[in-house]
Amino acid sequence: MSGYVEFLIMTGSALSEFKNLEIEPLIASRPAEPRDSSRLMTLSRSGGAVAHKVFRDLPDLLVPGDVLVLNRSKVWKAKLPALKPTGGRSELLLIKPESPDLRTWTALARKIRPGRKVVCRGGAEAVCAGQNPDGSFLFELSAPLDPAYLEKNAEVPLPEYILKARKKAGQGSAKLPGEADHDDSRYQTVFAGLPGSIAAPTAGFHFTPELLERIRAKGVEVRYLVLHIGWGTFKPVRGKDPSAHVMLEEECSLSAETADALNAARGRGSRIIAVGTSSMRTLETFSDEAGRFSPGEGRAGLFIYPGYRFKAAGAFLTNLHVPSSAPLYMTAAFAGRELLFKAYNEAVDKKYRFYSYGDAMLIT
Repeated sequence: MSGYVEFLIMTGSALSEFKNLEIEPLIASRPAEPRDSSRLMTLSRSGGAVAHKVFRDLPDLLVPGDVLVLNRSKVWKAKLPALKPTGGRSELLLIKPESPDLRTWTALARKIRPGRKVVCRGGAEAVCAGQNPDGSFLFELSAPLDPAYLEKNAEVPLPEYILKARKKAGQGSAKLPGEADHDDSRYQTVFAGLPGSIAAPTAGFHFTPELLERIRAKGVEVRYLVLHIGWGTFKPVRGKDPSAHVMLEEECSLSAETADALNAARGRGSRIIAVGTSSMRTLETFSDEAGRFSPGEGRAGLFIYPGYRFKAAGAFLTNLHVPSSAPLYMTAAFAGRELLFKAYNEAVDKKYRFYSYGDAMLIT
């Protein structure tokens, strides 16, 4: 087989081999305590070497002048429990308001059809007014879903695979002893600041204030950007041809201060390290072909999969992702498909913890 044909196969086909890994028993149902006690796999693209460390070792893997880029978006209470007219349970995953009075919303819901009604926790009735082209639904509410209503009645939207993993382990949805709001605080980064995400930038979970101070003390710059994670990040990649996948746009921004710091780092030859797929996608969105950054606000609709040429970052810190997910495709594009599959096999063998509350990987 020619190298060109191999390239086409490796870049133009679905990452189906990852579906065969025995990941389900390794899905983390709870976060590591403390945050920086999670495991950290390191992966070298140049030599293919894989090593195993603890996340608190990260400062030892950085050098003065490196720039660490993190997403400051905060998860908001977007999950609104509801009841069907039959009494069965339902829920709305709120995506965004569509009217100034906060009575019309785009949301995700299961087994709903236009004309059907559910009664939300707190008493607001929601009537499905139609389905959008992207598969989400439009709902008309009998009362405004304002911040006070959502704070009282809605929940932080934990991924369904975490809830299933807890149920399978017999943990149910109970909070940990003495921590009534455990998920509310732990399904956030310690540096989260701007509400807007319906899923967390999970690569940032592993950082503590003390670890960030150690990183700065090493001479590493810590910079922030914002991408509000929406349905686009976790909408599955279907089909055999990833180029056909449509990435739903998500709001993002890069400040002038961060753009200047990144351009200065590039000018002096320092390494830029993207923390998480949301940070990487934002960096790629606001950089030109030469890797120069321009500040601004926009919408990131870039789907990155094997074959993509990265412009912005020289290293990538990310979690272990769901097969058929956009984050996995991005990670395979950065690491190389075969090398990432090798690393995931090793992660399974060594029983790394997977997905949102799981362990991390640093790709250099």
